[in-house]
Amino acid sequence: MKKEYRVKKNKDFQEIFKKGKSFANRQFVVYSLKKPGQAHFRIGLSVSKRLGNAVKRNQIKRYIRQAFHELEDDLQQEYDYIIIARKPAATMDFFEIKGSLVHVLKLSKVLKVRKALSKSEQ
Repeated sequence: MKKEYRVKKNKDFQEIFKKGKSFANRQFVVYSLKKPGQAHFRIGLSVSKRLGNAVKRNQIKRYIRQAFHELEDDLQQEYDYIIIARKPAATMDFFEIKGSLVHVLKLSKVLKVRKALSKSEQ
């Protein structure tokens, strides 16, 4: 994922936590904050040490980044997102993680719902 697509600064994380809206399911918590005039979305990831060793945490982050890359065209572009992984995410494979992210993003109404997308997910 390109540098301009990432939220890295603590100040940005805190602003999204305070002003953004949060939605959750068993595996993920997603905070989203609309940033008018922003050309594309940005994501920040948080994967706790409780989820496993460094290899496992990095694998989860790679899966989340890849899922966002595949959903790029369906996401609203003027948003910043923070994704917090919960314990069940540690035992999931890529397709389960992507499905779970699609679910929580639909709850937050930032994912454009397309019938072709939902059929391919099942």
